[in-house]
Amino acid sequence: MTTKTYRVIQWATGTVGSTALKYFIENLVIELVGVYVTSPEKQGKDAGDIVGLPKTGVLATSDIDAIVALDADCVLFAPLNMADTSLDHVCRLLASGKNVISPAGPFLPNKWFPEVAARIEAACLEGNSSYHSCGIHPGFSGDVLPLTLARLMNRIDCIEVTEIIDKLRNPMIYTEIMGFGADCDDLLANPRRSPETYKHFYSSMAMIAEGLGKEIEKVTVKFEVSKATKDIVHPHGVVKQGMCGGQHYEWTAWVDGAPLIVYHFYWQLGEGLDPLWEQGEAMYRVRIHGDPPLECQLMGQKAADGRHPFLGLPWTGLVGCTAVPAVCEAQPGVVSHIDLGVIQPQGLVRR
Repeated sequence: MTTKTYRVIQWATGTVGSTALKYFIENLVIELVGVYVTSPEKQGKDAGDIVGLPKTGVLATSDIDAIVALDADCVLFAPLNMADTSLDHVCRLLASGKNVISPAGPFLPNKWFPEVAARIEAACLEGNSSYHSCGIHPGFSGDVLPLTLARLMNRIDCIEVTEIIDKLRNPMIYTEIMGFGADCDDLLANPRRSPETYKHFYSSMAMIAEGLGKEIEKVTVKFEVSKATKDIVHPHGVVKQGMCGGQHYEWTAWVDGAPLIVYHFYWQLGEGLDPLWEQGEAMYRVRIHGDPPLECQLMGQKAADGRHPFLGLPWTGLVGCTAVPAVCEAQPGVVSHIDLGVIQPQGLVRR
């Protein structure tokens, strides 16, 4: 048991940030001291009002200088998008002596971004602070969960981590941006998600390999789409019959000349698709091929309609929130899940 409290700032209050803000307000080992917002309508609002809780006395601000000047132990950094200035903000916060937990990236340690890592390490050194990146994927479902399940194995041949989202049931603002509704051949030739995107997930892949005593040799990429078999109406528009209604991204990390870690992403608008790769509920699934073969499905409990909701976005916030004490107590520098060890969440059990 601990009586220590941690002074925390919430940076941004979108879906992920609002989940974190609610957590910080309600958790007894956390003292919320600041909230950074970008929306003019949220400026000056009490943090409690933003998430439907009683007033806290902490008012949201868009003044970055004021946020940096606050006395705080940690910042949960959750901007909607990692803009060109985001790394500057992260480094400034670290240099000011605040630990930073980021579900938005950059995801470190990662060999593909040495300049970014060097900047963050330098800022940590200046501020005697720690930086931890995490999320549901990249993050928990793609590294902590598979490595935990590996303790139940005698032999591992291949680990498959799959994200399945029905974007018709779980609408997201970037549905059109990601190419749903586009001509399938055009999208295959020019995917909206860069073939280099796997590099941002590489820290999770490398963590699995490192945890198993191996090193990744290369990563191969596959992309395929499915066609709508009828017009699909979704909250942000219509996908015409024959246009793209589903996407499958596959990234494979090779070790010792064979696939060891495979990440699948199945994003589908309902089930009127050809081909329909996955049926059923939104989930994160881990399959470990080997001895004995293992499968674990991670999903929310059934909602009132009898279906399992997709909780990827709130989980992205919560996996960072629950790491606050461990990150604050960690050694300065970039700290991974392996560095932090088994996280022991505090303040969750309350009546």
